[in-house]
Amino acid sequence: MSAAAAARVGRFYTAARRHPWVLGKVADWKIPLGPYTPAQIALAVGGGFLLVKTISWWSWMGPIPLVGWGLVIWMVRRPKVRGRAPMQAALGWVLLLWQPRGGRIGGRAARDRAARPLLGGFTIEGAPAPLPAAQAAPSPAVQRRPARAPHPSPAAGRPAAPRRTRPAAPVVTAGPVSGVQQLLALAQQGGAR
Repeated sequence: MSAAAAARVGRFYTAARRHPWVLGKVADWKIPLGPYTPAQIALAVGGGFLLVKTISWWSWMGPIPLVGWGLVIWMVRRPKVRGRAPMQAALGWVLLLWQPRGGRIGGRAARDRAARPLLGGFTIEGAPAPLPAAQAAPSPAVQRRPARAPHPSPAAGRPAAPRRTRPAAPVVTAGPVSGVQQLLALAQQGGAR
């Protein structure tokens, strides 16, 4: 038989090795028909108390309620709620209901911050009036170098192709120049090189 044909089988025996909490002895006295799980002990104590308090209601039925009580105690000896003991499952539900709605952060209830209005404003300022042409002088940052003459073509028979020149940069008026305008002028000067 080859290794590919053999199927691998894994077995886990952890459920058999888990021993639930049970009560079978009290000091040196062994509890009859024990050991008992916490669910059985709770049902025995609670059911016994309920039966004693309501004996006037069920006494006409004879021993049937007592037999039913014992049968229910026997039935809950190994119950599982999604693989968990009933007391642990009930504790899990109680803790789930006890949790804050938003959960916890660092052990404290997580809460959203209270809503508050976000106030703000803005100002619209008019553009500065343009200066007359006589007063307007181009900024030194915007001035361009003179264009060079085209080089003669190495081929004698062909006329030289006209060189493309970049369009002239816009002239910035003197006066109050914002920081953004200065940055744009520097960027245009750097691109002309």
